[in-house]
Amino acid sequence: MKTLSIAFRNLLRNRRRSTRTLLAMVVGLTAVLLFGGYARNVTYGLQTTFVRGEGHLQIQRKNYFLYGAGDPMAYGIDRYQHVIDVVRADKVLAPLVTVATPLLSVSGIAGNYGAGVSSTVIGVGIVVDDQNRMRQWNDYGFPRRAAPLSLTSTGGDSAVIGTGLGRILRLCGPLNIPDCALNGGVRKASTGPAQPADIAQLSALAAADMPKVDSTGIQLLAANAYGAPNVAQLTVVKAESQGVRAVDDRYLQLHLPEAQKLIYGNEPGKATAIAVQLHHTADLPAAMQRIRQLEATTLKDDDLDVLDFRTLNPQYLQITGMFSAIFGFVTLLIGVIVMFMVGNTMSMAVMERTVEIGTLRAMGVRRLGVLRIFLLEGALLGLLGAALGIGCALLGAWAINHGGFHWTPPGEIDPVPFTVRLFGETRMIAGYAVGIVLIAALSAFWPARRAARMPVVDALLFA
Repeated sequence: MKTLSIAFRNLLRNRRRSTRTLLAMVVGLTAVLLFGGYARNVTYGLQTTFVRGEGHLQIQRKNYFLYGAGDPMAYGIDRYQHVIDVVRADKVLAPLVTVATPLLSVSGIAGNYGAGVSSTVIGVGIVVDDQNRMRQWNDYGFPRRAAPLSLTSTGGDSAVIGTGLGRILRLCGPLNIPDCALNGGVRKASTGPAQPADIAQLSALAAADMPKVDSTGIQLLAANAYGAPNVAQLTVVKAESQGVRAVDDRYLQLHLPEAQKLIYGNEPGKATAIAVQLHHTADLPAAMQRIRQLEATTLKDDDLDVLDFRTLNPQYLQITGMFSAIFGFVTLLIGVIVMFMVGNTMSMAVMERTVEIGTLRAMGVRRLGVLRIFLLEGALLGLLGAALGIGCALLGAWAINHGGFHWTPPGEIDPVPFTVRLFGETRMIAGYAVGIVLIAALSAFWPARRAARMPVVDALLFA
């Protein structure tokens, strides 16, 4: 206790120098915590986006993720409803799972033959009610809630496309697509070659059994399960931006029964994946392990595989890895600055108190005692800096979160509130607070060691 009192009084002997050092530590820790809260918010935001759209994990045929894009029909799960029922009924998985829903990938050519245009598309057939439930997942408490899908309460032949695809198909006016040069008028139909006879015949046959569509109608040409071409007449209800140009120009979303009818006709439909969403991301390892056990026991299907959202979305690890690297570099830079500031303060203190050190040694204080005094001074500076830095960071986070700022994060299409996630991140705050204290104490070690090893006679010569 006496050593602690001496160390504290020594810090007050040169208030100006101690204040400068303390200020550097406070600013450094505040900056690190605010940036860490921002990076944590981006990570949680990306995770929320992917989990809402594709679930925490997906059950697929083996190698579908690597090779299925070229031939998704070859990787269809024929008893997908049985798999879903097993997952929902399992005593281990039931408390963990919120939604288990089938997905069917569809690739083909979408055409607006009235305008003489077409484009390749990558579509997905979904169960709208299940997807709307998935969109309500908000385990991290973001202020903005996801709206229901545009396919909600629409007919079975309805579809949603990307805004880029809408521009390509000359649907700018009917769908009110912004920033489109064709909004001012209707483009004349192409005077190029007439559509191929086989496609025209398929379109006529498909249209014969369907009501007449309006100006938002498109035709989707795809190969069925046997490799023969098939055409579906779809009504586009909305064009939505997908955030990424390559996806936006190819995106198509439709009802699962319509997608199955296009691919499998009157035969029982299949699914290319089963998306499973959990209550909490922390349950992901346990859920994946349990599903693999069910595949080997209850389902008895060795051809199924389980992939988590990180594997399904490689950009998640790329973006979070980039932020981690930047955060690590900033933390290292600030740590080095703090280390030099504290080291300089302790070195100056040793030079000014040489006689005092010699007197303490002459009175019988051992080298370890002198070392302890200076180390405690550094640690006290670190503790004060950590306390003030945490307070300033929390105050700054509150101000930012209530400042009304907005930004568009990766993977989003609309601006969202700009927030810094510090409140509740106790582990991160405690970790960096302990880190700043350790840096301060270690920075004081070499000056303290030099003071402790100083010969008594040499120290007293400065008197």
